[in-house]
Amino acid sequence: MKNGFLIASLGAAILAGAATQGAAAGDDMAKGHHGKRPSFEELDANGDGAVSREEMQARMQARFADADADGDGKITREEMSARMEARQAERRERFLNRMFERKDADADGALSMEEMRGDRADKMFARVDQDGDGSVSREEFDAMKERFSKHHGKHGEHGKRRHGHDDDMMQD
Repeated sequence: MKNGFLIASLGAAILAGAATQGAAAGDDMAKGHHGKRPSFEELDANGDGAVSREEMQARMQARFADADADGDGKITREEMSARMEARQAERRERFLNRMFERKDADADGALSMEEMRGDRADKMFARVDQDGDGSVSREEFDAMKERFSKHHGKHGEHGKRRHGHDDDMMQD
């Protein structure tokens, strides 16, 4: 019974921590995405092999304090916006670093059209050009649209997020 209560409490604390992190820090989770989750080792601050309620609360408080720029114990709209912008800038920088590491074949710090395109466009074209004749007919184009619609819904998942049509995004 005691172990069951401890496991349930720990699970609730982790979920509460994740929700607090998303709201306080404005990270991906606040937008319905799954951002980086802490490892067990990060949660187990004292390294004793168990995550205590105090360790969980300390982590939540640290994340809140990080967003609370003026230290008044509250997060204003401006503080949350600043934290969200900082997180977006960090993600953008990581994305750019990964892109240039993968695509900048000649390591000149710039991407040519060939480096940007790679073979992805050819693969996409080959998927649509189902009969392999080197052109996309109206039937092949319509079939591709149908496959995409079935897979992503009317507007596609990405379109919903980018254009604000996903009303369920912030729901529990």
